[in-house]
Amino acid sequence: MEAPPPLFLPFLLLLLLLASNTATAARDGCSEGCDLALASYYVTKNMNVTFIAQLFGFSDYRALAKYNRGLPRIDYVTTGNRVDVPFPCKCLARPSDPASTYLAASIPYRVVTGETYASIASNFNNLTTADWLQATNSYPPNNIPDDAIVNATVNCSCGDAGISTDYGLFRTFPLRDWDTLASVAATRDLSSPEQMDTLRRYNPGMDGATGSGIVYIPAKDPDGSYRPLKSSAGKKVSAGAIAGSVVAGVVAPVLGVLLFLFYRRRKAKQNALRLASTILMQKVTSSATQADVASLAAGITVDKSVEFTYQELFNATEGFNITHKIGQGGFGAVYYAELVGEKAAIKKMDMQATQEFLAELKVLTHVHHLNLVRLIGYCTESSLFLVYEFVENGNLSQHLRGTGYEPLSWAERVRIALDSARGLEYIHEHTVPVYIHRDIKSANILIDKNTRAKVADFGLTKLTEVGGASLQTRVVGTFGYMPPEYVRYGDISRKVDVYAFGVVLYELISGKDAIVRPTDGSASGSRGLVYLFEEALTALDPKEGLQKLIDPKLGDDYPVDAILMMTHLANACTEEDPKLRPTMRSVVVALMTLSSMSEFWDMKNPGLVNLMSGR
Repeated sequence: MEAPPPLFLPFLLLLLLLASNTATAARDGCSEGCDLALASYYVTKNMNVTFIAQLFGFSDYRALAKYNRGLPRIDYVTTGNRVDVPFPCKCLARPSDPASTYLAASIPYRVVTGETYASIASNFNNLTTADWLQATNSYPPNNIPDDAIVNATVNCSCGDAGISTDYGLFRTFPLRDWDTLASVAATRDLSSPEQMDTLRRYNPGMDGATGSGIVYIPAKDPDGSYRPLKSSAGKKVSAGAIAGSVVAGVVAPVLGVLLFLFYRRRKAKQNALRLASTILMQKVTSSATQADVASLAAGITVDKSVEFTYQELFNATEGFNITHKIGQGGFGAVYYAELVGEKAAIKKMDMQATQEFLAELKVLTHVHHLNLVRLIGYCTESSLFLVYEFVENGNLSQHLRGTGYEPLSWAERVRIALDSARGLEYIHEHTVPVYIHRDIKSANILIDKNTRAKVADFGLTKLTEVGGASLQTRVVGTFGYMPPEYVRYGDISRKVDVYAFGVVLYELISGKDAIVRPTDGSASGSRGLVYLFEEALTALDPKEGLQKLIDPKLGDDYPVDAILMMTHLANACTEEDPKLRPTMRSVVVALMTLSSMSEFWDMKNPGLVNLMSGR
């Protein structure tokens, strides 16, 4: 078919823009919010509903009555009861990191002279914290101007179609000293085994937590029924949307023809790529020559990547000199070089590693994210080469157990967990088709000079369609990180990566290998990290058992509550039944909460550590 004219693509984009009144980019934490959520405000002594209503911007407290049908009187709420306050749940971004999005209400609060983030947070009775306010506002904590407007940030949930479409309205419920997820569920008639399983998936890592933190509980609307999760078709139509739909009606026939032509051309291109890849693999397994490999790989469309010559790579590594060698993997060696003006890592792969070579080439040339290692280019002369950005600070396994590295602080460990989770969440939720890594482990999480993490090594990646059933395949990966359904039956789903990520969380807490061997180094008596933590969590005194597993390199510089939260999150990720494991999107949300707790943790103040840890 003849190539489309140069103006085709801009014209197509213009039509798409006219036909769609919303185009929200998918980001790390969320892409859009919802019109309603509820805050469960715990009423303490000497507090009235007028104050609570005004705090959330209501001039008349009686507006809260329809959301609190269970209270005898809205004008007189006794101490110890809770008042549900409605608010819009929006997708917001942190001032210091616009890419970090989260669901929350941003409630304007006028500062009185002498107020701090801590005193402002205290007005909201555990619905927010001083640390979270500092993270979501631009004023320094020791210099908030008088009469300034501070955004009081209260997190919320809009539901998750991946968990259930039965619930579209959620209550943000801060736990008090005596509350647990199970006890809260019981008071809301949500305590059946099936409902508890659903609640655990909405609240990964919070099952068993008590005394602090927030859980999200399905709530009934003013009519007394659970509001189902709305599809985009069920949303209220604005004037702009109506105008957009009129334009769409005019351009739809033209757009349909253009899209047909565009996608037919694209489909033909994809088919050619798939055919070239298949032929390439067949030829290599039939002892094809290196010239065959080069000619066939040349037909692969590689976006945003450079095809290097063998001579360029040879010169940059001084003939692949041993002094340039920085690593050795299962499929070949890795060399340091400087190419096209930047530092690079060159993976030289054996010719029999064609499948892994093509897997990485396909993924990394189409998937681009801050927390995924970036592919610079490739080469198919003489051998198979992949050229990556050089991540200069080793991998997570080396930082936890190697020599010559400074011990990771707790805040750094949480940040590494969040970065890695964001990278995984991106390939699980925001790519078409969906990618499953299949070899998530601490050695495949690279650390840069700022102690930020990038997921690497996509040589085992499988592709699957969104919403598709689990695939079956030969078992490859690393023992200690593979879930039961994968080891036993070869079943593949996104939950394979979730399980492995849970093991990585246990590594971050303990500093131990995924498989813990006896001190004499023998294989007999080896036990998985998952088993050791499950044993501790089911002991008579879980805290005592966990204390023995915490990495000694942390010393006393960690918040016990945060350790417990990450432990419960890891435990949820490593559930034996894959259906009970959270999605990576839920894991990211949980880790964002943990990050807000840990970001302002003062590692250099033992007094503060002891105070917050209750020691």
